[in-house]
Amino acid sequence: MEKNTAMVDSAMEKLLAATPDFPESVRKAMRYSLFAGGKRLRPTLVLEAAECCGLGAKKALKTAASLEMIHTYSLIHDDLPAMDDDDLRRGKPTNHKVFGEAMAILAGDGLLTKAFEAAAENAADLKLKGPAAAELVRLIAYGAGAEGMVGGQVADLAAEGMTKKLSKAAAAKMLEAVHRRKTGALIVASLDAGAVLAGASPAKREALRSYGESIGLAFQIADDVLDVVGDKKKMGKRGSDRDNDKLTYASLYGVDGARAKARSLVEMAHANLKSFGRKAAALHELADYIITRDK
Repeated sequence: MEKNTAMVDSAMEKLLAATPDFPESVRKAMRYSLFAGGKRLRPTLVLEAAECCGLGAKKALKTAASLEMIHTYSLIHDDLPAMDDDDLRRGKPTNHKVFGEAMAILAGDGLLTKAFEAAAENAADLKLKGPAAAELVRLIAYGAGAEGMVGGQVADLAAEGMTKKLSKAAAAKMLEAVHRRKTGALIVASLDAGAVLAGASPAKREALRSYGESIGLAFQIADDVLDVVGDKKKMGKRGSDRDNDKLTYASLYGVDGARAKARSLVEMAHANLKSFGRKAAALHELADYIITRDK
């Protein structure tokens, strides 16, 4: 991840270079959150999926940057007062605390649209045929949009305060539906994008998507647990789920039960990678990292 972070950061610097038509105020706000020290999980998944399917990681950098820009836009908007109302992200004041709400919204909008420009450039660089280039843009848009991440965020807002109103079975079903979209959809898109760039077979794409579905849900469960037991200084944010009466895996299953569910999902993720053999070593390690991280 450290190696990939350096490459992705360099690519993002080039993509966000100053131009006469790029307002410096919004460029500064975009860069503030983009380079605030994220884990770069999603771009790493793009690069590792591409390598699993036979494409060198450096040839997938613009798409890797694209997924990180979409992820960052979502965090900027999630932190807004109308959403999660957070004042800290990655140990720093959230974007709207520094630049104001209007500029934070525009910074998120700028990152989202720049992301599709970057992915399209990547397709052109690789001379992907029309259907493959269109599929790359489509799958990223689907993962980020109303049937993916955005839809998951809508469902998450609707679930606030619902913990005591539903049976445990109904709450569990709602919770999984929320996070397969809110967190999982963009993780699945990251892996699928790397596969499409590499011209992977339908079987390989499906295996990577299934892996992504498992680790995406495991990642969210780990986040829910860290919100309860994590070191807030290491995490760089205050735990807000309990304050907002959010339905989470930790509130539904307890910390130990949530951890057990995450471990089960990671085992499923490992099984999905069998057909890739040793090429998937990094993806196996990432699956384990997701539930052992402390921030």
